[in-house]
Amino acid sequence: MNAEIITIGDEILIGQIVDTNSAYIAAELHKIGVSVYQISSVQDDRAHILKALEEAEARADLVVLTGGLGPTKDDITKHTLCEFLGDHLVSDPAVLAHVESLFRRFIKTPISEINRRQALVPSRATVLHNAYGTAPGMWMQGKKAVFVSLPGVPYEMKALFQNHVIPKITETFTRPVLLYRTLITYGLGESAIADRIEAWEDALPGHMKLAYLPNLGKVRLRLSIKGTDLKALEAELESYLVTLREALSDILHAEEDGEALEETLGKILTRKGLTLSTAESFTGGRLAAQITAVPGASAYFRGSVVSYATDVKTDFLGVPRELVEAHSVVSGPVAEAMANGVRASLQSDFAIATTGNAGPAKGDSDAPIGTVYLAIAGPGGTISEKFTMGNHRERIVQKAVHKAFEMLHREILKI
Repeated sequence: MNAEIITIGDEILIGQIVDTNSAYIAAELHKIGVSVYQISSVQDDRAHILKALEEAEARADLVVLTGGLGPTKDDITKHTLCEFLGDHLVSDPAVLAHVESLFRRFIKTPISEINRRQALVPSRATVLHNAYGTAPGMWMQGKKAVFVSLPGVPYEMKALFQNHVIPKITETFTRPVLLYRTLITYGLGESAIADRIEAWEDALPGHMKLAYLPNLGKVRLRLSIKGTDLKALEAELESYLVTLREALSDILHAEEDGEALEETLGKILTRKGLTLSTAESFTGGRLAAQITAVPGASAYFRGSVVSYATDVKTDFLGVPRELVEAHSVVSGPVAEAMANGVRASLQSDFAIATTGNAGPAKGDSDAPIGTVYLAIAGPGGTISEKFTMGNHRERIVQKAVHKAFEMLHREILKI
């Protein structure tokens, strides 16, 4: 089963916003066995949208559109869909009541006729209730494909997709079983890994595929398989993973089920009843931001101290001044003292600390730009590691965040 994704809006094409909707939809479709054939972005232009719809229907069973559903004149998606599908707009009473309710409860300005236009939907569409906004989702049958139109606001789109679109897809379409597992490696680049496992990869059957996903100091290897028999596919996938793990045992760090490592860490911490805190210098709160972006992080994350200045490390985290003088603020001993300090202060089971020189200036240390020390404090003691991460500030910070999560993952699994 093939799908296409079309995002509508001039703001995407001029770079005013980043299209995160397509990435989300593609990932969710992949999970339920739907292959995304193409992703397109088009202007708020009738002719352009009509052409995109025509071309998509010729290739796909399902076409998902986001954007262009506002009440203003430049939002023309509904009108254009009606033209393409030979339909017309009607006012949906349930949508109108919902829009009026939102205005009464949350919006100070009176509702206008422009706002009431949000209740207009194609007469043959199945309306998908948008609990978080005024623009409903719409499920429409074309000549060859199903068209699903969703608002472009990400949190509205995601709720509609999870609560309405995915269930309707699974009810409507017969889909193949699609399984995948992801291995996380650290220490070798993409090309070096490919050289090492070339013979193994060449022997993969046609219904199995290996994808390389390099990202700032690590390479994720996603092995996927497609077919109809779930149990047979699971067994076959695992048999190939066994030999892949053996080939990469010296650089294999962990496995993930299509989720970010901070999500995996959150699940492990919750399951084990453990807590976490962070003390960050050059990462400036990036660790804490990624940890708290995971829903439910309050169950295990105690808090963070962004100890950017040296005196905050010494006065607030209790790092001894003589330690800084003896080893420099960018050092393993200072990183370990930071981790111990925040762990004791915030009373957490584990703590991560970061100190380093991300540039462009050297700051309070003479350590070369790119020098990073990461420390993990936990029930089994405190460890630190030194890394050299190049000379690009943003890459240094994000690589350090990834590595800190990997170090924490390794230490948590020891208990």
